[in-house]
Amino acid sequence: MAQQFATAKEYIDSLPEDRAKAIRKVRAAVNRRLPKGYKEGIQYGMLGWFVPHSIYPDGYHCDPKQPVPFAGLASQKNYMSLYLMCTYGDAKHKAWFEREWKKTGKKLNMGKSCVRFKSIDDIPLDVVEEAIARVPVKDFLAQYDKLIPASKRKRR
Repeated sequence: MAQQFATAKEYIDSLPEDRAKAIRKVRAAVNRRLPKGYKEGIQYGMLGWFVPHSIYPDGYHCDPKQPVPFAGLASQKNYMSLYLMCTYGDAKHKAWFEREWKKTGKKLNMGKSCVRFKSIDDIPLDVVEEAIARVPVKDFLAQYDKLIPASKRKRR
């Protein structure tokens, strides 16, 4: 069973120093530009930023007890991951993100929403900051509601 953490500090302090340093820098970048309304905490065993139930009472459709995830940051076995749910459901935002990343000359290793990186030098923090800043809660929830019709959302 995966170790459970109560705080971001606990999570980061559990990491090897090189990973902790990189995760701290990415976390700081996200928090610098995080729009009002999102909250930071531990979600799914990693650092997470989400829409709290006080704003979106239905919660996450996969698990309504969880708030709707917006972003996540994790140290995996072979790399670190930044999960940007705001790029997953919005083709224009994802295209913008990929275009801006490419301009930096850094290689983008990305799945549907997961950006994988091995070192802080692999990730353009200014692009991450802007990707986060471009998505206010109301816009994110409007996109989420388009992707997940009310009939598919589970009630708590």
